[in-house]
Parts: sequence; C-alpha cells; structure tokens
Amino acid sequence: MSLSPQDLINLTCKSLLSNGLRSALTTFGVFMGVTAVNASLQVGAISQNIISKQLAQREAPQVNISIYSSEGRQPKLEDMEYTRRQLKNVKAISASDYIWFLNTARYRDEQSEPQMSAVTQDFLLTSGRKLLKGRFFSDADFSRYRRVIVIDKVLANRLFQGENPIGEMIILGASRPFIVVGLIESKLIEGQEAKGSLFIPMSIYSAMTGNQSINEISIRPRDENKMEELQEEARKLLEQRLPGAKDNIYVRSNIDDILEQKETLDLVSRGLTGVGMISLLISGVGIANITIAAVIERTSEIGLRRAIGATKLEIQLQFILEASILSLVGGIFAIATVHGLTLVVANTFTLPYQFDVKTAALSLGSALIVGVGACYFPAVRASQLDPVKALREA
Repeated sequence: MSLSPQDLINLTCKSLLSNGLRSALTTFGVFMGVTAVNASLQVGAISQNIISKQLAQREAPQVNISIYSSEGRQPKLEDMEYTRRQLKNVKAISASDYIWFLNTARYRDEQSEPQMSAVTQDFLLTSGRKLLKGRFFSDADFSRYRRVIVIDKVLANRLFQGENPIGEMIILGASRPFIVVGLIESKLIEGQEAKGSLFIPMSIYSAMTGNQSINEISIRPRDENKMEELQEEARKLLEQRLPGAKDNIYVRSNIDDILEQKETLDLVSRGLTGVGMISLLISGVGIANITIAAVIERTSEIGLRRAIGATKLEIQLQFILEASILSLVGGIFAIATVHGLTLVVANTFTLPYQFDVKTAALSLGSALIVGVGACYFPAVRASQLDPVKALREA
C-alpha cells in the first residue's frame, strides 16, 4: 500500500517524536556543526566588510615613490613623464611635493593647519578622490601660474562652517592669498586621521620656491592585482634614471597595511571554516550511526510495511526525510543563534554586519547535504531488506 506525501511526513514526524532524546541529540550535533560553519562564514563576511570600508576611506590603490636624496640630480616632472611612458600598468600618474614653508590656512577669523601639497594635473584621477563642488585645476591654472587652490571637505567644514567655499579667498601662511576653485572629498592618508588637506598647482609652487624638483610620484595601476610587480618595475626604472639617488628611493603601496591585515583575516577565516567543516562532518557521522541503529530497531516495521505493499523508494524516503528534518531544525536554530550573537558583538564593537541570505543558505545547504549523504546508504540498506526475513528476525 503506497503512502501519500502527507502520510509519509506524518509517519516520519511520529517516528522522530517517539525517540525524542535520540532526535534531540542528533539535532544538537547538527546545530554545533552548522554553528561552526556559519560563524566562520560570518567572520569572513565581516572581515571583507572591514577591509572594504578601510579601502573606501583611503585614496585609490596606488604605488607611491618617495625620493629623498642630497646627492645627484633631484627628480623633476620630466622624470614622471618618462616613468609614464616606460611603464605599462599605469592608469594615472601624478607628482606632488609637500609644502613645508606654509603652515596655516586662514579665512576671516577661522584658522587651521592642514596638510598642504603641490600637485600635478592628474592628481584627482590618481588619488581617486571625487570632486564635490567647483572644478579641479585646468591647463590655464598651470600655464598662467594662477593662485588657486582646491580643498577637501574636512578643511572646508573647519574654515567655512557650512558656507560655500567656492570663489572665497584663503590666506596661506602670513600673507599669501589664494582663491578656492574646488572642493573634493576627504580621505585618510595611510590610516592617519583626516585633519584637512589643501592643494595648489605645481607650477605656482615651483615659482614661489624657485625649485623645479618633486619628492613623490604616485602611480595608479590599471590592474591592482599586479601592484608588487609595478613597484619593482618603477624602482628599477628610477634607479637607472637617477643613479645618484639609488639608495634613497622608497617605493611602497598606500594600502600595504590593509593588505597585510586582509591576509591575516583570510587565514583566520579559512582556519575557522576548516574547523566548521570538521564539526559538520562529525555531526554527519552521528546521523549515520543513528540511522543504522534506527534501521536495526525498526526491522519488523520495515518488514511489515514491505509486506503490505510499501515500495523500496518509500522506505528510503522515510529515513532520508528524518535526516533532512533533523538537519533543517538544527541548521535553522544554529543560523538564528549565530545571527543573534553576531548582532550583539557587532553592536558592541561597531562592526559592519548585515544578515546575508546567501551565507545562511550555504550553511543550511551544507547541513542538508551532510545529513542526507550520511543517511543515504543506511536508508538504501533498509529498503533492500527482505520482508519475510525482516519479520522472522523481529
């Protein structure tokens, strides 16, 4: 006699409830395995969110080349152009120089001490900063030595207190007036707290100082996965071009510290995932053992059902359904528990966390696969029992 799907589910539930302690222990094993897997995936997701947030606060990934040498020829803009032509993995390149002789920026009664730099025209593209208001430096600004500046949002808030800074005059140092033509977003520089930044054209800076040299070249790569290769190529190129400064050329990535942190977090996440998979496999072994015990205990029931017309597939489905229900219940409780605990931890330590349906589905799916896989062979063995022998053994 064939059973309807509803009758099969009812029979399966009654069988699980009749062995409540065993079902509870099996569910707990699944719960522990899925908890370990889901927790490791959550750690990985939070780590990725942290890294993404840190990268968003920085300028675009780039290679920074600093040259501090008192011997030989100092680097100039033509050296930057030579580097642009020789290197292939270059999306944008710019040069900058720290303005050391101007310490303050003043607007009316407000004064600040921002980080001041002279930059070339491709600075905005190299840094990846967004223009919020106004414009960036034009060709005419460089060729006509205009006294114009671009400031970031932090400095604008400190000096202008919410007013529109475009077109306003800022006094640099004691008495050098500059007109604000652009407002750009603020970025952290190598993890340091943003204290405000101010930029002037490289041409006017060179005219003010009488110095045509630069002290830093920034290269934004086309392929960010090849930054290490770009660093080595840039180093060798400049060492050949500036032999006198060979020992004073420092090449680094502006996200080296973030990449090191990412490697550490990835290693921890992989280790936790491995522990979680081992825990889940152990719970699968428990399901297999309990299924084998259930088959032995219910030999007479299997023989009787086979004798009155139950098919082999129905016998298999009953045991597979039992394992699936236990896996689902344990998995759902595990996901809910991990989600609740992660919310508490994320709120306590201000971590970027959001419930991910894909992560939950992956955790629950792995529990189902392990549960069904563990009980499959015992279920097949149960379906192949001879009805007469089964009744006789009982």
